[in-house]
Amino acid sequence: MSGLIKSSIARKVVMALSGLFLVFFLTQHFVINITSVIDPEIFNSWSHFMGYNPLVQFVLQPILIAGVIIHFVMGFVLEIQNKKARGINYVKYKGSANAPWVSRNMIYSGLVVLAFLFLHFYDFWVHEMTYKYVEFLPQDPSRYHAETVEKFAPFWRTIIYIVSFFLLTLHLWHGFSSSFQTMGVNNKYTPAIKAFAKIFSVVIPLGFAFIALYHHLNPITH
Repeated sequence: MSGLIKSSIARKVVMALSGLFLVFFLTQHFVINITSVIDPEIFNSWSHFMGYNPLVQFVLQPILIAGVIIHFVMGFVLEIQNKKARGINYVKYKGSANAPWVSRNMIYSGLVVLAFLFLHFYDFWVHEMTYKYVEFLPQDPSRYHAETVEKFAPFWRTIIYIVSFFLLTLHLWHGFSSSFQTMGVNNKYTPAIKAFAKIFSVVIPLGFAFIALYHHLNPITH
């Protein structure tokens, strides 16, 4: 039994660490993307750097993909493990009395976020790989802003992004703060950390939703 407990704790730690890593990436991603609203030239410059820098492309990008896979695989494993643990006592289990709705449904918000990531990879990462390694088109540092705005031209895609960001808020609302708890952070700074996590969980997804809506409402006219 102690081995199972240790294994469960290890999985939760891996889940927390990968989640915190993805939060860091999310922050970096937001900083770059908000410049597409503030200053398209800066956005083009930063996007071009990220798109052609060997360290980003061949080291950080694979690490990011691995982080996404690890985080979601651990989420599925822990969900299955929790369901098995409830097993016999399931009839007595009252989820709403023991945990808030968000924490009880992390797997569902996570699945939607994962589906959104597939769409996002298709919209931008696959396009970028095709541009560089399939069509072998020349470098064009000024193309990124126009390509981003074009992606949000369809109303349906913009709505999908906005809904996905709302569900990302729900996922982060519980997941971000609980990651620190899993890592054993419990000191005088804990209330401030939890408050920051809650603010982050709302502000960053809301910022991404704003970017999507802004570009939909401000198409590039030729």
